[in-house]
Amino acid sequence: MQTSPPTAASSATAEVIRVRGLTFAYPKSAEPAVRGIDFSVGRGEIFGFLGPSGAGKSTTQKLLIGLLGGHGGEAAVWGRDPRAWGPDYYQRIGVSFELPNHYQKLTGLENLQFFASLYDVDTLDPLELLHAVGLAEHAKLRVGKYSKGMQMRLTFVRSLLNDPELLFLDEPTSGLDPVNARKVKDMILALKARGRTVFLTTHDMSTADELCDRVAFVVDGRIVAIDTPTELKVARSQRRVRVTYRGVDGAFEAADFDMDGLADDPGFHTVLRERQVETIHSREATLDDVFVETTGRQLT
Repeated sequence: MQTSPPTAASSATAEVIRVRGLTFAYPKSAEPAVRGIDFSVGRGEIFGFLGPSGAGKSTTQKLLIGLLGGHGGEAAVWGRDPRAWGPDYYQRIGVSFELPNHYQKLTGLENLQFFASLYDVDTLDPLELLHAVGLAEHAKLRVGKYSKGMQMRLTFVRSLLNDPELLFLDEPTSGLDPVNARKVKDMILALKARGRTVFLTTHDMSTADELCDRVAFVVDGRIVAIDTPTELKVARSQRRVRVTYRGVDGAFEAADFDMDGLADDPGFHTVLRERQVETIHSREATLDDVFVETTGRQLT
């Protein structure tokens, strides 16, 4: 029998994931992979877990999925350790791994039909899922002939088969061209709109900035910053405005102005009145800028 999560999970502000003092060390490893991290994820939130390779992102995700055990501290989903839920847990979550792992001799449709047969809950139509990511015309093609991008899209929709309440995504747009990356992002945002919760593991700051309600920066197994992307960027942005305009010879020129007192800045008004303004931008930091400033590390 499927065990329902606590009734509080129906609240828009309820905690779906709660992590406190989480630690984990792999056998024979000189250093722990996770070193005492704390965070929570609410229902209907897209939470980004960001950092370079080897930061502890995938280890934390595996602990929350229930693929790893033996951790210290607390890692709870719907108020219970993932391994304590038993098989019912996997009826309600979806997982999209970074590397495709399909049956290469089966077609895309056969792969989805097989995995759908493993669930005890109602599943979504495999053909509709393939259509949503532009794979319907390749439904009867063996997956061994799929490109990496096609296999990544198949991995993503496979995680949606059981219409999960909680979705774990590991680099969901890796290897995708802009058009197909847009399709995947729109589907993730649609899941959020339906109240689904998404735990997004990535080192792609632009994707995280676009999708996530909050992000955590992870370095060497520790969270060094956690907030909304906007708050993180604004806190480290220059209060300056750059105006790009056409000069007298038609060439591009640019001028910077202080944001404070901008309404009364005569130089700013002169440019607006006397030049052909092409762009006006605040000097906002990017998430990449914030990450480097916060951690002193480059994303790799």
